[in-house]
Amino acid sequence: AAGSAPDGPLLSLPAEHQHVRYNPLRDDWVLVSAHRVKRPWQGQLEKPPPEDVPRWDPKNPLDPGSPCHSLLPSYHLSHPQVNPKYEGTFVFPNDFPALQPDAPEPDDSDHPLFRAAPARGVCKVMCFHPWSDLTLPLMSLPEIRAVIDAWAELATELGASYPWVQIFENKGAMMGCSNPHPHCQVWASSFLPNEACLEDRTQRQHLSQHGVPMLLEYAEQEARRKERLVVENADWLVVVPYWATWPYQTLLLPRRHVCRLQDLSDSEKDSLASIMQRLLIKYDNLFEVSFPYSMGWHGAPTGPYLEEDCRHWQLHAHYYPPLLRSATVRKFMVGYEMLAQVQRDLTPEQAAERLRSLPEVHYKKRAE
Repeated sequence: AAGSAPDGPLLSLPAEHQHVRYNPLRDDWVLVSAHRVKRPWQGQLEKPPPEDVPRWDPKNPLDPGSPCHSLLPSYHLSHPQVNPKYEGTFVFPNDFPALQPDAPEPDDSDHPLFRAAPARGVCKVMCFHPWSDLTLPLMSLPEIRAVIDAWAELATELGASYPWVQIFENKGAMMGCSNPHPHCQVWASSFLPNEACLEDRTQRQHLSQHGVPMLLEYAEQEARRKERLVVENADWLVVVPYWATWPYQTLLLPRRHVCRLQDLSDSEKDSLASIMQRLLIKYDNLFEVSFPYSMGWHGAPTGPYLEEDCRHWQLHAHYYPPLLRSATVRKFMVGYEMLAQVQRDLTPEQAAERLRSLPEVHYKKRAE
């Protein structure tokens, strides 16, 4: 096991008392110190994201009809391409990919402490919508469903040959998003990344020991307990996980056993669009700001793993938002978190209760 807990039971601890919680998905622990949320704040204050993003900007390389260099594998700045005037989702190669399909083999190492291995793949960008002033919570259900369909298509296409297809969205400048246009990235790799390897090991071990997929059992437990439940419908539920590290971190889970995004039925994709919209509206309503986060889908590996038994896997999506107290105060993962163990100031139950109680009408639409 990665780390150990103090002696004694951890159940029924008052919210004000610090304690550690086990994360079975990552096989590690998080320190919960809820009393620290009362401390005065004199640290960095973030600027709220701009509310006046233009719907279309000819200088925005993601907008329809704008000059864009991403349509050629090898582009030339003197001959920029132009985006098509797309009206729905739009997928294109990343200008500056972290992974390329034809990368050379690294040299052999002369020492076990200096090892390298091949890394190949492809990186794509997917625009959700032609308008720059929209985000997922402000899009219609059919528009969100189109995004989900595109995700599933890319997972199938790239997963036919690559072991791992990582779909992820960085929303907001605070999370490193360099362009105010609704979009995500899709990286397919010739190897299983660290988090995938870790989740593969822990889920395989749980199925072997308990006879049921870990996250299927976890979803059933959370649906029954309800104290960390944020939103739910017939096919999905969203919880602040018991082991959450970020203040308003959530985990999106299907109710039935599903290994991969492309395995979802049409009705499950419809209900996924609905629950994503509900969750993201609550996020925006929390501090009445376009809520920043990093999110990503995890499912069973693909490529050669399509022929293997992956029943231990359960499809899920992680949402990692940084904001802690307001639109201007965020949680920093530094110091103790980087050098010892992750720590949070707000209990998952408190975070879930606050999210759960928020309205499901977006704050920008309340006056309509």
